[in-house]
Amino acid sequence: MLINGINTKNKKEQISLRKNVGIVFQNPENQIIFNKVYDDLLFGMKNIGTSLKEADKIINDCLEKVDMLEHKNSESYDLSLGQKQRVVIAGTLVMDPKIIVFDEPTTMIDSEGKEKVYQVLKKLQVDGYTIIYITNIIDEILLADEIIILEKGQLVEQFLTSNILKKSDRMQELGIELPQSIKMYQKLKSKGHDVVLEDFL
Repeated sequence: MLINGINTKNKKEQISLRKNVGIVFQNPENQIIFNKVYDDLLFGMKNIGTSLKEADKIINDCLEKVDMLEHKNSESYDLSLGQKQRVVIAGTLVMDPKIIVFDEPTTMIDSEGKEKVYQVLKKLQVDGYTIIYITNIIDEILLADEIIILEKGQLVEQFLTSNILKKSDRMQELGIELPQSIKMYQKLKSKGHDVVLEDFL
């Protein structure tokens, strides 16, 4: 696999890869190292020689992107899991990756926390980040521009989210249900209501 021309199998390129790709895992507590939010975000930048003045500005900007600036000096253990996950996202952003991989980031958080993460994802999309979002929650696939279905580590289907209806039979064949909003669209359409698919995506 090549990422921006870098071969992921080349161990000598691991540092370059880390500069290009950030990862957010399921459990935010596994990625938070320090007791203070600020210290956690500062850690990575200190390792690459960022000055404190520059780092402080970057931290402020990244916390603002995830709506957590007011918690800059908070104790990490006082935060909810959803808030911790947004701190982890900010900690990824401070390293300025071009690509961010989210590995089932909402699995452990409540519905309010999930919604906050979704809002952050939408902002990051607008800001031009490339996001790879791995999920087993079917409704979350509608966050994406493009859907890739894997089975036993192999790519079995790939299509634009806007083409989801055309791929509904294929999804059923693979044992994947449609998201609830798409089912609602189909039901309303079948009853003669004048609805537009884009409103349900």
